[in-house]
Amino acid sequence: MSTISFSPGTRTWLLSTPHSSYGLRLDDTDAPCHLHWGAPLTLKQVEALPSTYPLGRTDSFTGRRVPEELAVDGGVRYGAPGLQIRFADGTRALEWAYVGHEISEDELGASLTLRMRDRHYPLAITLHYRVHHDSDVIERSLTLDHLGDNVETGTGEPRPIEVLRADSAGWALPERADYRLSHVVGKWAAEMQLRRDDVAWGETVLTSRRGITSHNANPWVMLDAGDAGEEHGQVWSAALAWSGTWRITVQRGIDNRVRLTGGFGHDGVSWRLSPGERLGTPTFAGLYTAGGFGAASRNWHAYVLDHVLPHPRELRPVLYNSWEATGFAVDEAGQRKLAAQAAALGVELFVMDDGWFGTRSSDTAGLGDWQPTPERFPDGLGPLVEEVHRLGMAFGLWVEPEMVNPDSELYRRHPEWVLHFENRERTELRSQLVLNFARPDVAEWAHGWLDRLVGEHGIDFLKWDMNRTFSEAGWPEHGTDGEADRLWIDHVRGVYSIIDRLRADHPWLRIEDCSGGGGRVDLGIVARTDQVWPSDNTDALDRLTIQHGFTQLYPARVMSAWVTDAPNLGTGRSIPLRFRCHVAMSGLMGLGGTLTEWSDRELAEVAREVARYKEIRATVQLGTRYRLSAPTDPSGLTAVQYTNPGGSETVVFAWQPTRELGREPSPLRLASLSPHSRYRDRDSGREYDAALLAEYGLPLTLPSGDYASALIILDRVED
Repeated sequence: MSTISFSPGTRTWLLSTPHSSYGLRLDDTDAPCHLHWGAPLTLKQVEALPSTYPLGRTDSFTGRRVPEELAVDGGVRYGAPGLQIRFADGTRALEWAYVGHEISEDELGASLTLRMRDRHYPLAITLHYRVHHDSDVIERSLTLDHLGDNVETGTGEPRPIEVLRADSAGWALPERADYRLSHVVGKWAAEMQLRRDDVAWGETVLTSRRGITSHNANPWVMLDAGDAGEEHGQVWSAALAWSGTWRITVQRGIDNRVRLTGGFGHDGVSWRLSPGERLGTPTFAGLYTAGGFGAASRNWHAYVLDHVLPHPRELRPVLYNSWEATGFAVDEAGQRKLAAQAAALGVELFVMDDGWFGTRSSDTAGLGDWQPTPERFPDGLGPLVEEVHRLGMAFGLWVEPEMVNPDSELYRRHPEWVLHFENRERTELRSQLVLNFARPDVAEWAHGWLDRLVGEHGIDFLKWDMNRTFSEAGWPEHGTDGEADRLWIDHVRGVYSIIDRLRADHPWLRIEDCSGGGGRVDLGIVARTDQVWPSDNTDALDRLTIQHGFTQLYPARVMSAWVTDAPNLGTGRSIPLRFRCHVAMSGLMGLGGTLTEWSDRELAEVAREVARYKEIRATVQLGTRYRLSAPTDPSGLTAVQYTNPGGSETVVFAWQPTRELGREPSPLRLASLSPHSRYRDRDSGREYDAALLAEYGLPLTLPSGDYASALIILDRVED
């Protein structure tokens, strides 16, 4: 049960979650200061924490305070600020003044609104906190209001305030002997590569300046004292719910304390706050656990399922996607043939990918002209949609609404609709330019054709792609009034708004987010879609590493994974079908190969695995995930376990890409079993004692040779 309490005498607040607590206080200057984030404490205990601490002669002389809740510019603050403001007269320092606070509770949790303002200038700063009764995640955000008065001048019209940086929240860790930072790095086709490094002295900046979340980093961090493991140790983590440009700064000072601050935007991007205007920031959520990285991940997974996803308990279907089979060579006859083959394998959702519209025969033309190509679909999409539905499958379609090819009718009509600067080249990537979704006319156009497409054809599913990053991110109509930078934020808001409207008007519609693979994966887009595409790389071996990094924060319930051809289209690697299936089955299983060229043996095998997946998908998609062995394990074995909410079914996947002669894999010690129960292997019928599975492990029997894998399903035997 989560609660929020307040002590007026010391102006101290305590946020209590089921397994952690968070404390803050106003100091004698009204600055909101951080006191505690960690193990449960009482309000009285938090009140007893000091407001200052000695750090040597210089800092003692200045009366060094505990960290502020949100570091600001001004005074003797020299760390990374989370809020930077420039007022109309050039003043940049901010001084806090407390206005009031509200605490509210409902059946789901509790909220704290802490209302502040600048002591002199017309700026209100509101800090928002939210806790849920069933989660240790604390949600935080910030709003800024230009109050529109004339305090700064005393006369005349109020003038805009320039917001140079507005982070959603700052977080501070308790003092430890050492610190370690966990995060992911990557690139296209190699996203979500997990890294664990010592926290550097000074400032470490993780960021995207690309207009999207990016393939190169992801907006979350985990921190520990260097001693946490998969199932033990204190871990502090934070994740930003934003799908555009972002920045998280981790600072380690000479006092050996770590602070971090994060939010949308990046260096050089500002926002002019007009009189009477409000700027709201996305959620930057934080989580503390004493149960290691595994517990941190499981807590985030539960949070996404319970408080982020729009249809969290809905089981996702097995899909087939046509891209790797056809590329741009799409026509009705070919899609009908693939659909019939997919249906025979047990597929439940058929998705036609790129190449169905305009003059789209390659990536050089047609984007923006969202009408079916008459030569390929002489009667439009209707007959194909009807045939797919007749086969018992839902129908899905690939779209890329935010993009346009210069070789398109749309661009010839509206060249002003793309991001661009006057007197500068319009750089093309993948022969594409980015449409400015911050423009109301562009957003209305996009919503209009998407609304008609979904409504008129009964489209069940959209794969919403976004295949390139921003460049020349200008808006010439606003270039002279200082508001052009708004597009970095308002483009994302435009995307969110269109998706929200589509879902409201077509409640049956489900959406997969994609951005050239995993370029737009974050809690903001997950809140509006049903699944995400982690990477264009479908090679099963590479996917083990990608999926390991992906599931540090995001649950299997949103992780699309396909079984594709061998040799793999991208890597040329040939991997046995069993191994490929088992990798895909550990997430949202899909098929993506050239089914018409698969042998009868391969088709029969994949049909069996699809049926097998349907047996266990409730446990995989909605169960609790335990990492038993990582891709970096010296043994080379990767293994994960899923246990369903009631504990009656446990699913174990194990993958051994290479094998040393004479070396067999060690038994897998399983997690979270009912201690006095027995478990029966669904295939062999063999029974195991839970205590022995936990202490000595589950024996593994793997096929001989490289790329060996196993799927074991254990049913709890009732006493």
